[in-house]
This record gives sequence, structure tokens and C-alpha cells, in this order.
Amino acid sequence: RIDPRNAAAACAECLDALHQGREEDGIALAEAALGHHPDDARLHYAAGLLSRQIDENEAAIGHLSRAAQLAPANAEIAHSLARVHLEAGLPSAGLFRATLSLAPQDQDAMMGLVGATVQDEGAAAGLALIEETVARNPHWLPGQELLAQLRWQNGDREGYTSRLEQALAAAPRNLALWRSLISARINAEDLEGALAAVRAGRAAAGHHMLFDANEAICLADLGATAEAEAWFARLGDAPGPAFQVHRVRHLLRTGRPADAAALALRFTDTPAGDVFWAYVSVAWRLTGDPRWEWLEGDPRLVGVYDLGDAITSPEALIALLRTLHRWAHHPLQQSLRGGTQTDGQLFPRIEPELRRLRQAVSDAVAAHIAQLPPLDPSHPMLSPRRDTRVRFTGSWSVRLTGGGRHVSHIHPMGWFSSAFYLVVPPPGARGPEPAGWLALGEPPADLQLDLPPLRVVEPKPGRLVLFPSIMWHGTRPFDGGERLTVAFDVARPPAA
Repeated sequence: RIDPRNAAAACAECLDALHQGREEDGIALAEAALGHHPDDARLHYAAGLLSRQIDENEAAIGHLSRAAQLAPANAEIAHSLARVHLEAGLPSAGLFRATLSLAPQDQDAMMGLVGATVQDEGAAAGLALIEETVARNPHWLPGQELLAQLRWQNGDREGYTSRLEQALAAAPRNLALWRSLISARINAEDLEGALAAVRAGRAAAGHHMLFDANEAICLADLGATAEAEAWFARLGDAPGPAFQVHRVRHLLRTGRPADAAALALRFTDTPAGDVFWAYVSVAWRLTGDPRWEWLEGDPRLVGVYDLGDAITSPEALIALLRTLHRWAHHPLQQSLRGGTQTDGQLFPRIEPELRRLRQAVSDAVAAHIAQLPPLDPSHPMLSPRRDTRVRFTGSWSVRLTGGGRHVSHIHPMGWFSSAFYLVVPPPGARGPEPAGWLALGEPPADLQLDLPPLRVVEPKPGRLVLFPSIMWHGTRPFDGGERLTVAFDVARPPAA
């Protein structure tokens, strides 16, 4: 409908296509318009953003580089060019510095520079940069949170929150800083430390729901059932869904699955609904409600695919992935224990080994979607349409060593989640079966529920397992050797 000779109209339509998920249409229009206006920075910028959105980063770099040449003073274009270089796995720290020279207050660009420094120069250099930046600006919350994260991943188990504590000593009534400190300690599973921060924060800044809600959460997870019960009753429905998840967990842990299901079902239609569906399934299984089979019982929801020859040069892929594990320990608030996880996302990178892997798993995902049960508008997994391009909301690698495991968890940002095995310990090295196996449908151990997994899957090199992102999944620990995997989340399409 847009005349490609009209550059302004074409650019506006391309950006609309970007926001509506019609990237291929937008790219076709941008290319047609560039045929008439080859030196239009706006059109190159739009084409670059559209290509980046579908992980075609080589094309994105070409368009954004040309846009930056045509509009060298445009900070937004400079930032996009730096970001796509970082995502592609290319040197990008210089590009982020150029962006900051144009927009010194761009906090996202500063965060990008830290990630680029880790990628270009190593973990120690990135950590030094964020240390220096936070020291200059202790009230910069994203920087404080990133510093705590990177210190933790670097092995600092005692001082990972010390900069937050120093900032609070100077500004003890700053609720945002208290929230960051409490969250960091909870994410590190330091519940005693988090509870101490809650009480120190209340004493310094006064009564606030932030402290009351986190006191309930910490007490419940510490097993102080009676005290937690009193806090949950006092708070009731006041806090939002993020808090109500913990109330559901408390009900399950204290033997009230019917109440847990009733509460969780109130939130399944909210943006946090997928988190609550995972607990609904547990509660229904505990009460014998047959609806759990409707939710998770169909075997077609889980797929096991041995990709075999679809993965060419696995040795080169394994060698590449090992170089991307830059930190000593797992990130905060992640499920792995005894291992490491790569930074950023894998599938936007442009190394040929990862491009081939992305194509192979995209084909497997498409085949899995094609065999799903019929559309069901009321089912969280079966309501999306099936005729859209396979997209990913996340992709990463995990490396576990002897004793490593994943605690049971879900992926609320995905539709289907995965485990693709590249290296696994031989059976004798990992201990008696099912050591190292993937357990599906088993709730977290800290809920203290007597529910077995719905299925366990043996890991094998070249094997891909796909399962609903709302399904609990974790791994059995193993004794020795290495377990190297790639994992990803498939983006949920719109409802049919």
C-alpha cells in the first residue's frame, strides 16, 4: 500500500511492521525504498532494526553501518550499531564508547559497554569497568545490580552487595536501593541475609510494603511457617502477582493445595500467568484433579529429537561454546548449580557453527509444533497460532561439571523450552542412572511435596528435548565429567 518512492512514508511503515511482527514485509519495503533512496539514513536504520529483530545480524550490521555513515551525529543509530555488533559476537566496545560520546547519559549504552568489555577484553576488564562506574554513581540502580551480579559470578560470595550497602549507608531511606539489596540476597539464596536487610531497611526507612512483603517471602522460604502465615494474612491481596506467587508456594508447602490452586487460577490471565500455571498443575496433581492431564498430560507436548547429521562439525561448535563460558560461577537467580552460563544470547551471533545450530533447532521446533494436539483457546500451551515464523526469546549455553545440576524451575518468558546436549559424561562417570537425566514435571524440592516427575529423559550427544516452558524441569546431579548444553526458549505466537 506504500509507494516506495515516498521515503518518509516507507520508513514509517517499516517501523510499524517492526512493532507488529511483520519483519519480512518491512524488509521487502525497505529494500524497495532504498532502490529509490540509497542514501537515506532513516531507511537503512529501519532495515537494520528489522533484520536484527529476526537475528539476521549480518544484514543488520550492513544497514546500520551505512546509516551511521550517513548520520554520524545520531546517537540512536550509533547505539543500535554497537548493540548489534555485541549481539553478533563482534568487537563492540569502541562502538559503545562512540555512542556515549554522543549521549553521555545513555545508561543502556553504559550497560552495553560493560558487556562489550567482557566480550572484547575479558571478565576482569568488564568487572573493573562497572566497579569504577558505580563508584562514581552509587545511586545508579542498574549498575549496582549488574555489579552485584558480576561479582557473584566471579566468585565473590561475601562482598557481592558491598557497594549497595555503602550506598545505603549514605542514603538509608532510599527504598530503591533497599529493594535491590534484598533482591540480590534472595536471588543468591541468602535468605538470612535478605531478612536482615528487610529489618534493617524498615528500621532506617520506616514501614513500607516492600519490607513487609519480603519479610513474608523470606520467613516462608526459611520454614518459619507460623510467622510467615501471619504476614501473608496481614498483607492479603494488596501486593501484586509477583508476591502472590510466594503466597501460592506457602499454601502448597503447608498442605493446602486446593487453596493454592484457587489462588493461582485468579492470576492465570495476567501477564504473569505462566508462572501461576506451573503451580496450578502441581496443586491439581496433589488433589487428584483430572484437569492436570488436560494441562500437562498429553505426551505430544514433550518431544525428544536426535538431530544427528543435522549438526555438522559438532567438535567446532563445542570448542566455540567453551570459549564463551567466561565466568567462574553461575549467575544469580538461575537454576544451575556447579556450573556456568554464557552471557548474552547465542542465536543472534554470526559464527557459522551457531548459525547452523540455529537452523537445525528451528526445523526441529517447527516439526514439534506441527504435531501438537489441536488448538484449544483455553489451554496456555495450545492456544497460540501455528503458522508463524519460529522465534526465540532466549538462547544460551550451560556447562556443568562433577556434582552439577539444575534445580527444578520453569521459563515464564517462553512457549516451549529446551535442552540440547553436546557433551555428556559417560554413564560410568556420572554415577548410577538416572544421574544427569532431565526430570520433567517434578516440582521444586524446597516445596517439600511428594510428587515424582512425569517423565525423565536420558541425555545423549545430539539429542534435543522440547517441553512446555510452564512445565517444571531440572536435572539429577552427576558425579564427574562435563555436561555441555545449549538451551533456548521459543517465543509464544499470538493466540489463534
